[in-house]
Amino acid sequence: MAKYMLIMRGNDESTAKMMETPFDEILELMGRYNDELIRAGVLVAAEGLDDASKGVVVDRTGEAPIVTDGPYGETKELFGGYYILDVASQDEAVAWAKRLPAFPGTKVEIRRVPSIDEFPQDNEWIVRERAWRERTGQL
Repeated sequence: MAKYMLIMRGNDESTAKMMETPFDEILELMGRYNDELIRAGVLVAAEGLDDASKGVVVDRTGEAPIVTDGPYGETKELFGGYYILDVASQDEAVAWAKRLPAFPGTKVEIRRVPSIDEFPQDNEWIVRERAWRERTGQL
């Protein structure tokens, strides 16, 4: 098994369609999908994000970080939420992404989440992180 992140990225069209949809309908669509993931035993985590206009950006392209408020200027796609699934393969993650209820214009990026076991186990920082994960029940 491996963890994969499904990153939901919307655009102006998909965001507008979502805003036109009654919230109860969105909860029903997502709830059914989440229930399928839970029953299949593959859901690790899932979260949606608040409106981008309520966010901030820390721009590190210059010497000093610059903080600006949302909404984001010329962004064509916004990260709107994510799922982390523990599945057997990327193909299985793709199959789940195809079933994700989404509005027209939404894209779902799929990225594997490397395990801590894939990093050098004699590295001081990996040792510290592993100990933290063990203390918090994550390993």
